[in-house]
Amino acid sequence: MSSPRPGRADARRNREKLLAVAREVFAAAEGAVSLEAIAREAGVGIGTLYRHFPTREALVEAVYAAELDDVTASAEQLLRERPPEAALRAWMERYAAFVATKRGMLDTLRAGWASGAIATPATRERITGAIGAILDAGTRTGEFRDDVDAGDVTTLLLGTLLATTSDSPKGQVARLFDLVVDALRPR
Repeated sequence: MSSPRPGRADARRNREKLLAVAREVFAAAEGAVSLEAIAREAGVGIGTLYRHFPTREALVEAVYAAELDDVTASAEQLLRERPPEAALRAWMERYAAFVATKRGMLDTLRAGWASGAIATPATRERITGAIGAILDAGTRTGEFRDDVDAGDVTTLLLGTLLATTSDSPKGQVARLFDLVVDALRPR
């Protein structure tokens, strides 16, 4: 008789694979995403998907939470690896990927938040906190102005990402991000 540990390890691997595939599929989706397609792409049956995520909302909430954790935690990691300006620019790219993933889940997220089926996270506060950590580091090194509010930068980034789509001219988001960084430099 085998121990239950391998099954639990397999279950964890299946859950992580489902989350990874769902993140990719939601990020690439233009419209509704089939849960069957996610299960198939992850190499598991639909029953396995439903054992881990009993509803579409549960899967979307798990993907959203994992993405939010990753994007906010990446600010500190980037600051350890790069100077503040380079860390901010790399973080902006990571944040753009987070927003792209949300686009494929937006209808489910909105409906879930409205009905209470999905907990409303403190997304904006967490994003602003990550930006604030990078701005503080840049202020200390003299790379960034000391009169910039992290909430204003959050608004600038959101505006940029909500105003652009996959149909936007190539490089537009990068150019707009460069303008944001330029605005943060001391005069």
